[in-house]
Amino acid sequence: MTVFTRRLTCFLGTAALALTLPACAQQTQDVASASPAVVAATEAEPVREGPALWKVADEDTTIYLFGTIHALPKDVVWYKGTIAEAFAGSDMLVTEVMLDESNPGQMQQLLVGKAMLPPGQSLRDLLNEDQRAAYEKAMISINLPVAAFDRFEPWYAAMMLSMLPLLQQGYDPNSGVEKVLTSNAPAGMERGQLESIDYQLTLFDELPMESQISYLMEVAGGIDGIKPMIDQMVGEWVEGDARGLAELMNGSMGDPVLMEQLLLQRNRTWARWIDDRLDQPGVVFVAVGAGHLAGDDSVQEELADRGIVSIRVQ
Repeated sequence: MTVFTRRLTCFLGTAALALTLPACAQQTQDVASASPAVVAATEAEPVREGPALWKVADEDTTIYLFGTIHALPKDVVWYKGTIAEAFAGSDMLVTEVMLDESNPGQMQQLLVGKAMLPPGQSLRDLLNEDQRAAYEKAMISINLPVAAFDRFEPWYAAMMLSMLPLLQQGYDPNSGVEKVLTSNAPAGMERGQLESIDYQLTLFDELPMESQISYLMEVAGGIDGIKPMIDQMVGEWVEGDARGLAELMNGSMGDPVLMEQLLLQRNRTWARWIDDRLDQPGVVFVAVGAGHLAGDDSVQEELADRGIVSIRVQ
């Protein structure tokens, strides 16, 4: 798998995860019944109590940067020590998006509007003979009917194929970092988001069809390795081995359109948001997919380009 697919598979966007998981759960049920400044901060290697935590600060503002994994095995314990203390002392939690779980109908409307093909089109008809054979083989390998996602665009089918092996083997979104943070948020903690759900889904929906199919083929071709790959990444994350996680994230860039639209431009935008937020006093805990805080062109490197040093505190 390319670096992009490794990052995206492990650290799927929150909004996309919210849309894929209910469908994944239903499918599973059906089957069952059928930079220098940043490098220096990383190399400081503080005592590890769990996943890596960074901060940027000025005289009256502290912003913590914490890399999340949106679904985890239930037995992974990470909310403790420096992380718990930093979060409890924060005034505001900022995540990629804020999900309104009380309005599932809205999510379904977004799914229909962003992920479904126009009437009369079929996903498998968009694939050539070799691509279709590889895709159908991947579907069969996880006990899904080959026509299960025919009405959906390739990006959505790729996400489903990325998540199902994890859900089938013990990963749980209710154990994901955002869920844990939300459940431990002090009373009255302010909430914020870097993006809207609609924006996140539009990023995928507006990808060129060629890039969507390329993504789908990468996932289909590597489906047997998804669970071992994620296990390895989670291991590095839990141990706070930021360097090891970055090494896993580096490598062949894959489709540059995917990398630019779904990762790099967002890192630049978030770094700009952090830069602007430093103008306001307070303590902010920013929790985003860990793939954005590891490897080349991470948020920390984008901050370094702006003259802002990210200090690793765990």
